[in-house]
Amino acid sequence: MQKIKIKTVIGRTEKIDFPELDLFNIPAKVDTGAYTSSLHCHDIHEENNVLHFKLADPANKEYNFKDHQFTDYFQKKIKNSFGKMEVRYTIKTLVRIGNKRIRTKITLSDRGSMKYPVLIGRTLLKNQFIVDVSLTNHLSYKV
Repeated sequence: MQKIKIKTVIGRTEKIDFPELDLFNIPAKVDTGAYTSSLHCHDIHEENNVLHFKLADPANKEYNFKDHQFTDYFQKKIKNSFGKMEVRYTIKTLVRIGNKRIRTKITLSDRGSMKYPVLIGRTLLKNQFIVDVSLTNHLSYKV
């Protein structure tokens, strides 16, 4: 007998948390056309095999202005929203969407020109969520 996994319905936008990065209630756009998820960062650089980045964005008061360091990271080729290939740093971190806590890979990029500081892609959504595009911040009302 096959076990049926219940999937959570989410809207086209949601408020999400990154507990390990001390980021909470961050607006995120759900994009089923994007393969990977992305987090808005500044000053992303590698130094002595340590990845450094800042979560500082005056336009988003939820950002905590902290300097973060990761030793467990890698680089990945990503096709950006304009169809151009670029290399981005990728980290694994915990994401909380509604009542679900998921360890996932997130690419780091400067999303300053984008409306949402976080993009949720298919790899995070797969086998976890169903997207209802008529809803926004659907899980915010249930938590």
